[in-house]
Amino acid sequence: MENRIKEYREKSSLSQGKLAELCNVSRQTINAIENNKYDPSLQLAFDTARTLGVPMEDLFISENGGKRHV
Repeated sequence: MENRIKEYREKSSLSQGKLAELCNVSRQTINAIENNKYDPSLQLAFDTARTLGVPMEDLFISENGGKRHV
């Protein structure tokens, strides 16, 4: 799953370390998520979106572009 965490984090003038602290994870976790090397848990996704003040659906992009296949 791709994400726009770095974009929104930088708009909020937050370092990876500060965002990590606010979300109770390590800086390395934020780095891995930003670089699409780790998909966060649902709780961490919600925490990150809330911390950045962004709707979760704007922060995370599904691999199929958000389109549901029926």
